[in-house]
Amino acid sequence: MMKINTHSLLTLRAAAGLLLSLFVSITMTAQDQLFTLEDLNFGGRNFHNLRARNLFLTWWGDQLMYQDAEESGTIDAKGNRQAVVTLKDLGEGWHSLMGASYPYPNEPLALVRNSKQRVLYDFKKKQVAWRQTCEGEQNSHWNKASRAVAYTRGNQLFVRTADNTERQLTTDGSREIVYGEAVHRNEWGIDEGLFWSPDGQRLAFYRMDQSMVTDYPQVNIDPRIAEMEPDKYPMAGMTSHKVTVGVYDIATEKTIYLQAGDPTDRYFTNIAFSPDSKTIYMFELNRDQNDCRLVSYDATTGQRLAELYRETSDKYVEPLHPIQFLPWDHLQFIMQSQKDGYNHLYLFNIKGEELKQLTKGPWVVTDVLGFNQKQQAVVITSKEKHALQRNIYAVDVKTGKRTPLDNGEGVHRAVLSASGTKLYDKWQTPTVPNNVDLISITPKLAPVTARLLTAPDPWQSFQQPGYLSGTIKAADGKTDLYWRMVVPKALYDKLSIDENGNRTPLPWGGEGGGLYPTVVYVYGGPHAHNVEASWHWQSRSWETYMAQKGYIVFILDNRGSENRGRDFEQATFRQLGQIEMQDQMKGVDFLRTLPYVDMNRLGVHGWSFGGYMTISLMTNYPDVFKVGVAGGPVIDWKWYEVMYGERYMDTPEQNPEGYAKTSLVSKAGQLKGKLQIIIGYNDPTVVPQHALSFLKACAEAGTQPDFFAYPGEGHNMMGHNSVHLHERITQYFEDYLK
Repeated sequence: MMKINTHSLLTLRAAAGLLLSLFVSITMTAQDQLFTLEDLNFGGRNFHNLRARNLFLTWWGDQLMYQDAEESGTIDAKGNRQAVVTLKDLGEGWHSLMGASYPYPNEPLALVRNSKQRVLYDFKKKQVAWRQTCEGEQNSHWNKASRAVAYTRGNQLFVRTADNTERQLTTDGSREIVYGEAVHRNEWGIDEGLFWSPDGQRLAFYRMDQSMVTDYPQVNIDPRIAEMEPDKYPMAGMTSHKVTVGVYDIATEKTIYLQAGDPTDRYFTNIAFSPDSKTIYMFELNRDQNDCRLVSYDATTGQRLAELYRETSDKYVEPLHPIQFLPWDHLQFIMQSQKDGYNHLYLFNIKGEELKQLTKGPWVVTDVLGFNQKQQAVVITSKEKHALQRNIYAVDVKTGKRTPLDNGEGVHRAVLSASGTKLYDKWQTPTVPNNVDLISITPKLAPVTARLLTAPDPWQSFQQPGYLSGTIKAADGKTDLYWRMVVPKALYDKLSIDENGNRTPLPWGGEGGGLYPTVVYVYGGPHAHNVEASWHWQSRSWETYMAQKGYIVFILDNRGSENRGRDFEQATFRQLGQIEMQDQMKGVDFLRTLPYVDMNRLGVHGWSFGGYMTISLMTNYPDVFKVGVAGGPVIDWKWYEVMYGERYMDTPEQNPEGYAKTSLVSKAGQLKGKLQIIIGYNDPTVVPQHALSFLKACAEAGTQPDFFAYPGEGHNMMGHNSVHLHERITQYFEDYLK
């Protein structure tokens, strides 16, 4: 039996004050009602009734506001509500106030929109104070200072000013010349293509020329004769698109472009304006992604001003966050970097001089929520408490002192008020489905907490499985890896109880008749994790469904996954899937120590990178895994996109050995078990060429995978198709693993 290292256990404070270890499981109330996928899956007809209760909130300055479908208004620390705007107030044509916002801290104006208009409603005077047309907008970005909105329509870029005048900024937009949208395939934290200056007078925007990028021939089967609907898809090592950054000036009605030089094989990311709106900052990367520079530009002329910072690596540099200026000192800004091995905050001045490192330690800062201006502190979330938690801290910019702002438990998602003196905090632990707190920050940065919501267990009337979590060592013999296990209730009730009264995955005695088929659920790739100290250890609801059907489901976060630091993430460089498989097999070794796991009935399932891992494990360890279901799988990294593929693998020309080693095409003949491959027929992320090429190789090798495609679907199945998908996945294990 594997020895438990008590020093690696996570402790969480339970309601009774007991310390819970990472092997804590959740005590379930026995009930007779069983789940269906209509209950558990996000596309299911009853899913919305079985989600934990939540509050939808926003800020009006430092006043907390609630958002409901029919009304929106103030909410105080005791949960008392007072509606300030209702659908009835707005009249006909309005159907929901869930998106209501309050952009002006000192003015009683609610910003709401529907498909035709955007209005500012004065909830003191009970009348519309301002109105703007918004019909046909795509990728819209509204600015509260100028009340101008930028948007795209029909491939062209537009600005509509506060007086409702529409200005067309471009005429050459097309599927090849793309304006105002996210570029570089949404890497480096890019999720939009429009960026207003603080004063709302200038708009920075992306222009992406992808005319030179190869088309991938997607097919629309809905017409009587199927039609081509190609995607622009730059594969690793092939010609990529060219991006430039334009700046439109509302006053002059002119557009200039930043003089960044030849955009060929370069990436521009994380655009930010200076507080005075006169300077633009962005990170620039070479195609190898190992040379990153922070550069400033004159927003009025586009002239390149200075290189403020440079970071290089023998692997890759990955800027994910724009710089953020201090509200009380516009000559200084905060930059995030992993240069010391973990993502931390650094204070710079506008000359590019590093003044100090604000946070430091073997843990990562996960987000900057904003600033507390009165106390001159930056409010962050981080993994300092534990790698499986996410907690909130105020960091004094002068001293670097960190003050905890939450209860120290679980996983917290918070939003800061305008001044940074308050925040609302939505948090979970493995036993807490959802709590919402209002936290007020005193002048000494001490938090004062009021509970706004304690959500009951939405599954309390159902028969629930057990949820366990713990650690094992990685294949390097020293790195802790975190796992989650979901087990049938009958097994959970038999598990040993430790000295703290918690169920643990130890032998429960007896031989035979109690062995359970087990499925390893895997993702394993960058920028994702599967195990954390949120409700049910972040378990996916499909795992509950499988446990109800008598399966154990096991999940392990291997090296290469996120939030464990640079070296942990970059261990897989130039050899994707190899270190990950070694670690996953350590998880299999752990399962072997559990007498209730039937190692003759071991399955594996994953999607995307997890689909790649599923087929990798099935073909590299064909005598271990009996059944696998691989969704949207990468098969060969030379068919994946430039930015992601080359970051982790370099190009096929630079790393031919790595590409050959990690390709699954050559391993088609090693398949022994039952494998089902499922894809979206029109997947623009992992294009169908991957799965089809593997099927061709299997036919040539004489192996027999199964295959299913969802016509019209992309990388993930949407709506009720997701229920169909998960029933199909389940049935495959029912047919061949049980």
